[in-house]
This record gives sequence, C-alpha cells and structure tokens, in this order.
Amino acid sequence: MKFFKHILNESRSQTDGIFFQKIQKIIKVKPNGLAVYKQAFTHRSLKIQNEDGRYISYERLEFLGDSILGAVISTYLFENAPHGDEGYLTKMRSKIVSRKNLNILGERLNLTDLILSDIPTEKLGKNINGNLFEALIGAIYVDKGFKACETFIYKKVIREDVDLVKLEKRVMSYKSLMIEWCQKNKFTFEFVVEDDQGKDEEKHFSVKLIINNEVSGKARETSKKRAEEKASQRAYFTFQNSMSI
Repeated sequence: MKFFKHILNESRSQTDGIFFQKIQKIIKVKPNGLAVYKQAFTHRSLKIQNEDGRYISYERLEFLGDSILGAVISTYLFENAPHGDEGYLTKMRSKIVSRKNLNILGERLNLTDLILSDIPTEKLGKNINGNLFEALIGAIYVDKGFKACETFIYKKVIREDVDLVKLEKRVMSYKSLMIEWCQKNKFTFEFVVEDDQGKDEEKHFSVKLIINNEVSGKARETSKKRAEEKASQRAYFTFQNSMSI
C-alpha cells in the first residue's frame, strides 16, 4: 500500500519517469503534471484517501471525461451531418460513445497496463478499458484544457473510428432492431425462454425469437440478455435482405 501512496505523490522517481513517458506517448503532448493522470488510473480498491479524507479513484475523472467526449462528438455530428434531425444525431452519437466502442479504444491504447489496483486486471470487469479512456479524457481536460482534450478526441476517436456512412449501418442492438422491424410491419413476435438442458457448471439460458408463429432465431448464453441479443442477430441475418427500417 505504501508503494501505491508513493506513486500518487509528485516526485522524480524512476517509476514516475516511466509513467510520464507512457502518458506522453499516448496523449502526444507533454503533461504539465502527473497527479491528475495517476488519479485517472487509480482504482478505488486501493482505498487511498486525500487530505480531506475522500477516496481517490478514476471515477470522478471518468464522469468528467464522459461529458466532454459527448460534447465534442455532438459538435462534430452537428457540423458534419447537417441533414440529420435530433433523433439521427442522438443515434449516431450513441454508436460512437457506446461502451463497446470505448472499450475498444481503451484496448488500443493498452490503458490497463497503467492501472493501479488491488484487484487483478482480468477481474476489473469488461468495461474497465472504456472507463479508463473516459478518465484519461477528463485528466487531459484538467491538465491541458479543452482544446488539447478536443484534439485528443479528434485524433483517437473521430479520425480513427468515425465514418458516418459506415456508422449509419452499424447495428447497436439486434434485439431493438428486430422489435422495431416487427412493430413497423405489424408482425407478432415474442422471446421464449426455455429450460436449459446443458450440463455446464455455469447457468445458461436458451431463448427463441418467434416471429409470426415461426422460430426465426435461437441461442444459448450465460445470461438472458445475451441470449436474446444473439437470437435476434440470427433472426436478422435471416431477414436482412427484406428488411427496411
């Protein structure tokens, strides 16, 4: 624990030097200080407190980064998709800042290599990369200001990942897509959860998507939500040539 407390203090240690180099390589500018970046990669499991007795973790910076990311992406879409109404802009922004997409962006930067935690990285949850990515954005804002933060988002998010034509075709939820299609065409549909007959140690759910009294897709997964999504995806591939939303 003393080691991690030392890491959070501004110093000229070898560890700080390595951390500084890694941060500079990621954000492409020289940090003014390290404290806020160390906070951006500190997990609450360390239970480190500041002088006011508040626990230090990346979560406050994650909140800030989420807001800034949303603002920058919203501005970009407003300026580059003049044909889009509010619904279109909202849907496109959701695709860009989806948790799945942010996790991918965080993975590209190997952000978990920098995390300080008492919990093994593999047990920090599937969204840790996205959380750290947003926290890093928050740290850049605190350290360098909005313009530097905007530049980082343009380089790492918009230029590398945003193609409006391709984005329009990206499906965020096959379940939502199939429900919308069925409702639009007045088709009957239901998701049927069946007793799972598998012998796995972990509980599984078997789900069928029935459209107009016919099984259109079925799947088996470790959660009902994932099973419904996978069954919907398989139904989508069956009907995609005749679908129009």
